[in-house]
Amino acid sequence: MKDRIALLVAALWWGSLTTIGFLVVPMLFAQLGDPRLAGNFAARLFAAQSWVALACGLALLTYFRSKVQDRADPSSRAAVAWIVVALLLALLQEYAVAPRILARDNLRLWHSLGSAMYLGQWLCAGVLLWRMGRRPD
Repeated sequence: MKDRIALLVAALWWGSLTTIGFLVVPMLFAQLGDPRLAGNFAARLFAAQSWVALACGLALLTYFRSKVQDRADPSSRAAVAWIVVALLLALLQEYAVAPRILARDNLRLWHSLGSAMYLGQWLCAGVLLWRMGRRPD
């Protein structure tokens, strides 16, 4: 039962990253017409996504903590590493990059860095979900 719930949490994390970053935000910029208005909405969505990432990441760390302590499982240790990297990217994006984007401080640089961090988080969550979805041998 715990395995299925953890898989659902990983799916929620990756799915929310996919939906916000690759569907909703591009639609905001396409439909609203005003880049400043779309940017403000996007910033709120990305901030909410950071909280989703934090909640999912902490829940998954709790799940894998028990698996790592029970036995020397290299797969669980790798999962913890993917989670930690994704969480660090989410936190850095929210608290180091996003304020500079909102302040329009060297916008091209910080927006590119924030986009790369978001993509990195998406890839980490995707790898985690892919590995968790494998059937046991």
